[in-house]
This record gives sequence, C-alpha cells and structure tokens, in this order.
Amino acid sequence: MYIVAIAWLYVVVLMALAEGLAAGGSWLGAAITFLLYGLVPGSIALYLVGTPSRRAAGRRAAASARVDPDGGGHPSGDAVAPVREEP
Repeated sequence: MYIVAIAWLYVVVLMALAEGLAAGGSWLGAAITFLLYGLVPGSIALYLVGTPSRRAAGRRAAASARVDPDGGGHPSGDAVAPVREEP
C-alpha cells in the first residue's frame, strides 16, 4: 500500500510544480494543491488502511499482557514465601 501512496505523492508534487511554475500560477496555489490533493487525502487513506493492523497489534499486546502481567518471564505466585508455623 505504501507504493501506491508514494506514487500518488509523486503525481501530486508534479501537479504542484506545474501550478507553481506556470505563467498564471502561484506558489500559494501550488501549496494548496499539494495539501488538498496530496497530504490530506493520503493521510486519511493510510490511516484507514492501517486500522486493521493497529487493531491486531493491540490485541496481541493485550494477549501478551494477560499471559505475563509483569513482563518478567517468571511464574506467577506469592511474592513472599509462606512461613512454616509450629503447632
């Protein structure tokens, strides 16, 4: 998916350069073209496409936290060993 985004930004940069270098164009128009045709739609599209992978990463993190809550790799148990009492 990143190759499509890179290709689209390449096209938008060329559009912005054409706008800026044209006889009747302006650099302000080129910047607006770059923002409105390139960065804003591209960032929204990449955010929407990346949602499933972010959701899966969150599930993996939650699953690993349930298995090993402290992250130390030691088995869970009492923090202090029980003391044997004489009857």
